[in-house]
Amino acid sequence: MQSSTALPRGLPLGGWLRIALRLVLMTGLLLVCIVFYYPWQIAAQHNPWPRRFLSGVTRIGGIRVKVDGKLADGKLCLLANHVSWIDIPALARISGAAFVGHDGLSSSAVMHRLCRMANTVLIARHDRGSVNRQIDQIRAAMAETHVLAIFPEGTTSTGEGLLPFKSSLLSAFEADIAELAVQPVWLDYGPETTDLAWVGNDHGMANFLRILARPRPVELTVHLLAPLHGEAQANRKAIAAAAQAAIAARMAASHNCA
Repeated sequence: MQSSTALPRGLPLGGWLRIALRLVLMTGLLLVCIVFYYPWQIAAQHNPWPRRFLSGVTRIGGIRVKVDGKLADGKLCLLANHVSWIDIPALARISGAAFVGHDGLSSSAVMHRLCRMANTVLIARHDRGSVNRQIDQIRAAMAETHVLAIFPEGTTSTGEGLLPFKSSLLSAFEADIAELAVQPVWLDYGPETTDLAWVGNDHGMANFLRILARPRPVELTVHLLAPLHGEAQANRKAIAAAAQAAIAARMAASHNCA
């Protein structure tokens, strides 16, 4: 996902103006949320400000989120396909979820602090000795938000199909499976999916800015599918396979109806 530049090329002046305005608004929102975050963290168990920030990002970024279905009750793990950075604020907006991501997200001090504030659990993929620590982090995040979101593909895709779901990404909460509802989620960007996807040589920052430059909104439908049950939730490998099959079936049904 790397290229020689972090800036999108060929944008008209109007695109750069939209980027500038949206970045100013997002920065202002972040500062406001930080001001309220720390006193709230001391005074109350549940801190709503990370969710409010990410929800605001979707609105400022021109992302229209439509929800098909409903969230399962109780402690919940969402397993979703992964297309773009938009996936994260959109899922946080509708669910308040904490996220599981790879530790590369905390490559800078600022990103590390933002991830901590949003209860993001960072997985060190090549450090098997950290599993127990990750389990503790996931339990702490679940105690705060009651909802955990994971992208089992392990990376972004074009959105036209699914990459294999990696059951290893589910290992840190396998011991608590019996206490969780596991719900597959299809993030559907419609006919513009491939234009929005962050794949190939598209630099992450270039993708981010290119989407902020759009004159028309991003239309995202979040399909909340039926929670897994029975043998489909027997262990992490069964969960990964069942969630992938459920999302693939909904994608195929939607394409057949189009």
